[in-house]
Amino acid sequence: MTSPTTAPGLEGVIAGSTRLSRVNGLAGELIIAGYALEEIAANASFEETTFLLWNDHLPNAAQLADFQSRLAGLRTLPAATLDLLRAVAAEKTPPMDALRMAAGTLSLNSVEGAENEAAALVARFPTVVAAYWRLLNRAEPVPPDPQLGHAANYLYMLNGQRPTSAQTRGVETYLNTVIDHSFNASTFTARVITSTASDLVSAITGAVGALKGPLHGGAPGPALDMVFEIGQTERAESYLRAKLERGERLMGFGHRVYKVRDPRADVLSAAAEVMYRAGGDLQLYDLARAVEQIAVALLTEYKPGRNLQTNVEFYTALLLHGLGLETALFTPTFAVGRVAGWTAHCLEQRAEGRLIRPSSDYHGGLGRVWADVTARGG
Repeated sequence: MTSPTTAPGLEGVIAGSTRLSRVNGLAGELIIAGYALEEIAANASFEETTFLLWNDHLPNAAQLADFQSRLAGLRTLPAATLDLLRAVAAEKTPPMDALRMAAGTLSLNSVEGAENEAAALVARFPTVVAAYWRLLNRAEPVPPDPQLGHAANYLYMLNGQRPTSAQTRGVETYLNTVIDHSFNASTFTARVITSTASDLVSAITGAVGALKGPLHGGAPGPALDMVFEIGQTERAESYLRAKLERGERLMGFGHRVYKVRDPRADVLSAAAEVMYRAGGDLQLYDLARAVEQIAVALLTEYKPGRNLQTNVEFYTALLLHGLGLETALFTPTFAVGRVAGWTAHCLEQRAEGRLIRPSSDYHGGLGRVWADVTARGG
């Protein structure tokens, strides 16, 4: 019998199968339920992409209208959730901690059935994030508007103003882009919890906890901070060279999986350009593009063979900033999109019905003999 091989971090280990998404890091390809990301993200509504993940086909007009109405009807938070958000806002708790705490309360008036529970989670995550952000900034939450789609309603609840069509398309594209990414850390966490036959709320709360970790959730904010610090294209090369010569990382570049350009960066770059040209700070967009080109060239020079390309964080920061979101909202907004993928994986894992229980490689001591405390010296 062949001994199992230890893989730290489970790197390279195929831990299961899924029809939801495929990541090909060598080719720079992300497939969402059969569609290239570039095909689905910029064209579909968030409701359509969520329906696709849950049902393995795009909805027809009647199915889409019914699904949109169903999600809109589930947006209101349980009273206890809102009370919790008020309490933690008074303590100025960081938004991701507030989302983690609030996620665990979303079963207090849960609906029957796993798919209905999934729908409630997807519908209520934007309400949690928006309500908490307003409370944190000493403003009352804006009730959800059932006449607005999922993405537009999120922006509306954040600032109380109906977004423009360009803004709506921008956030819609972003949510679609981050909706799923195979067996990443938070998704795998959700699947492990689901495999124990636990409920979806527990699984999604665990996923939020995993996403909160900076090694997974990332830090899109610093990528944009770097652009702001540079300020002018003429300063970019000297600024970036200095960072590289100090051994510092250039935020927004390089990815553990993608060994070429992250396809999500291309999608978000195009979405950001459309939105900024429709009424944003086009000078900032042009500066960011220039910084990106110089950074990639310098990374090739300083780290040959590494092929460190632009990742999703770089244009996430630019796009969300253009939508008027502050840095502290970037990761919670990621969760607003990813919760649809998490729930899809939970439903898939539940149907599989198998407990996820890997083995471990023990490297501790052996042969130790018990001694009474009086005989242990010291």
